[in-house]
Amino acid sequence: MDLQEKIRTLPTGPGVYLYKDAEGTVIYVGKAKNLRARTRSYLLEASQAHAKTGSLMREAVDIDYILLDNEREALALENNLIKQKKPRFNILLRDDKTYAYVKLTMGDRHPKVFVTRRLRKDGGAYYGPYFPGNLAYRIAELLRRSFLLPSCKVDLSRYHPRPCLQYYIKRCLGPCVQELTTPDEYGQHVRDAQMFLEGRGAELGKRIEVRMQEAAQGELYELAAKYRDLLVTVNQLQDKQRIASAEDDDADLFGYHYENGMLAVNLFHVRGGKIVDRREFFWEDIPDLELREDDETAPPREAREFGAGAFFASLLKQLYLDQPYVPGTIYTPVDFAERAALATALSRRGRPVEICVPQRGEKRSMLDLAGTNARQSYDQRFRVLKPSEKAIAEALEDALMLPETPTRIECFDISHIQGAETVASMVVWEPGGMKKSDYRKFQIKTVEGVDDFASMREVIARRYKRLVDEDKPLPSLILVDGGLGQLRAAAAALEELGLTTQPLASIAKREEVVYVHGGVHGGGEDEPVVLERRSPVLHLIQRIRDESHRFAISYHRKRREMRDRSSELLDIPGVGARTRVRLVEHFGSVRAVEHAGVEALTAVVPRKVAEAIYTHFHPEGVASPPQGTEAPPAEPPAFPILHS
Repeated sequence: MDLQEKIRTLPTGPGVYLYKDAEGTVIYVGKAKNLRARTRSYLLEASQAHAKTGSLMREAVDIDYILLDNEREALALENNLIKQKKPRFNILLRDDKTYAYVKLTMGDRHPKVFVTRRLRKDGGAYYGPYFPGNLAYRIAELLRRSFLLPSCKVDLSRYHPRPCLQYYIKRCLGPCVQELTTPDEYGQHVRDAQMFLEGRGAELGKRIEVRMQEAAQGELYELAAKYRDLLVTVNQLQDKQRIASAEDDDADLFGYHYENGMLAVNLFHVRGGKIVDRREFFWEDIPDLELREDDETAPPREAREFGAGAFFASLLKQLYLDQPYVPGTIYTPVDFAERAALATALSRRGRPVEICVPQRGEKRSMLDLAGTNARQSYDQRFRVLKPSEKAIAEALEDALMLPETPTRIECFDISHIQGAETVASMVVWEPGGMKKSDYRKFQIKTVEGVDDFASMREVIARRYKRLVDEDKPLPSLILVDGGLGQLRAAAAALEELGLTTQPLASIAKREEVVYVHGGVHGGGEDEPVVLERRSPVLHLIQRIRDESHRFAISYHRKRREMRDRSSELLDIPGVGARTRVRLVEHFGSVRAVEHAGVEALTAVVPRKVAEAIYTHFHPEGVASPPQGTEAPPAEPPAFPILHS
């Protein structure tokens, strides 16, 4: 049965349809009130004249469908299938970034605290969303400092021989080591953190005050002072915590700018009548979206250029369906056919959600403001393509979920040829560019043969053991060149030093994706951060990685050159490794040794060895220069002199 015949046999009820290509890959997912009528519209000549529809039908060879009871179920299933299948003819929310939440891993024996942007059904307790996003980081830091809950990557399902640095500086209870804390004590801290996150600050304050008084009566004054400071912190920061609530004046506003197949969208979060956060989205080479046959709206001409109504219908579904919090009102710049059905699907537990398209008044002015900002975002991204270093650093912080805006990045790379002369490089980035005065070179000392993972582990251990011993500050981010293997090797070295909270990432060469130690957005390490190819953040990471690679290759070549050029001296009787080094240090190069006379050579080696060296380089028997005659001036060294 061919595609057209199969379409004619589809039922007339609501559901979801999936177009497939010759390889069986899903290339488009859609929903319809009437499956047969909707899919038959793709066969019309007028529909196929549209660029996207024509391309879709030229590749589609089969169609599947799922019949549902109502349009609301179809909306939810369409959204889930688009996220799961990622069909290339659908508009995809490529950054897949939601809002910032604070997560307590309640399913663990000793719960930890993290910031995440992805909600999972993993038994954890999620609190938020928080606006702006950095508020979640500040709250997580408060929980670590005040309630001593860890956020490290240490496996707490088993006990370890010693705690990490966080325990000794009194920022962790040390659940990783047996008998440093008790389950009752740790559970009390977790319950306190839960009460704080749930907004029960007054109740938490009373409990802390009771503990403070009990500690004072028991003459445990140090513990009482600790409770006093915690009580002050809770009272102060509880008022500053701005968590999105279900008030009538909570809203989201969208604006967009489309030009030359590229699109920028701005989303403004209004909470309590004030704009508290803004998000940007970008799409390149966006396909034209046809207006659905059942679309009775009439958007403006510029909106019809790429089917803005269909675009915002897809965007809103991916943004809000399955989210625990949706504002009471969503304002969009264009209308679309599924607006009422989507609003019904987003309404839950008696709390209605309204999707509006204001045409005049204050709300329209707010939409115009969002559109103006979207134009500026478009210009900065697609025309200027060079945002400020500060903006790139802030975007890097957000993309990799770093605890703070990076002010120093140290990047490592390994270089060798089949395990010979293995060396490593470290380059440093700081705001303003690469800081070459802080570059470092390493000779691999403990690894034999080809083992990039062990080499990376050695270098990371040597570098940061020295910083810890000298009590010097650690970088904002450690970046290694390679994939998961290099990342885990570096993480193992840091864990041995007790640096379990140090931000660490790697960039894979071919895929150009970034792996973050511990994962981001609530995912694991195996789930990489995929940045757009034009992203300034990716360009910054690539620039740092390429510089470390260049520096490592340069050092490796010099090491190999020195080995090759100085190995000839070892063939001369009486010249060993130490004598070779002394000769090269004194004359500057092997070429200068070759042109030196016997008298000049005797300044470094005995006369018998000097004559052997001269004879080796002058086998034709040319007489030595007269006594006292020095060799030609030594060439400046073309490579660093290394001491054995």
